[in-house]
Amino acid sequence: MHIPSAGTAEQSILPFAQALEQARQPNPDYDVAHWLFVPNYYCDYRYILGTAGEKPLICVGINPSTAAPNALDNTLKSVERIALGNGYDSFIMFNVYAQRATRPDDMEMECNPFLHQENMAAFRWALEQTRSGAPAVWAAWGAIIEKRPYLPACVSDMIRIGNELGANWYSAGARSKKGHPHHPLYLRKDSGLDPFDVSEYLRTCFQP
Repeated sequence: MHIPSAGTAEQSILPFAQALEQARQPNPDYDVAHWLFVPNYYCDYRYILGTAGEKPLICVGINPSTAAPNALDNTLKSVERIALGNGYDSFIMFNVYAQRATRPDDMEMECNPFLHQENMAAFRWALEQTRSGAPAVWAAWGAIIEKRPYLPACVSDMIRIGNELGANWYSAGARSKKGHPHHPLYLRKDSGLDPFDVSEYLRTCFQP
């Protein structure tokens, strides 16, 4: 269980580029040639957790869990299985908002513009890791996106960046009645990926 110690605006947030540089340095706790963990220490936010590869599947949840290299939780284990089962050689777990909170109800009420800006820098970097073909983005945030009014706007920024870099969006499993993409945790390990029109989804679910 992780409960934020304070609002992120009250904390010192490491810019993504700086956090990435640190994460590439040798670490006694895990193999940095295999794992992507940015920042490379446990704190109230996380930009990226995943594995290195030429063809990653970028999974997008809402907010980071307590998972870490060599200590994946059940959701991340499912993400890795589905990525490998669909022909990807690695996975990158990303989140719509970078604040770590086990219970989404503990997420801060207002979006921290700086944290969001740096999270979008992380998203752009993640998309750029695909060495062949178009970047693949798996929308996997479930109905939790309704927890905070700023979350759909964060996704909108992700769509813009994805369009710039030619990303293809997918979902896995049945979508909710409102159209929310399924969370990874309870998916079959052999679940396939379905094309997902994320722009239409935002228009349908969130515009009055």
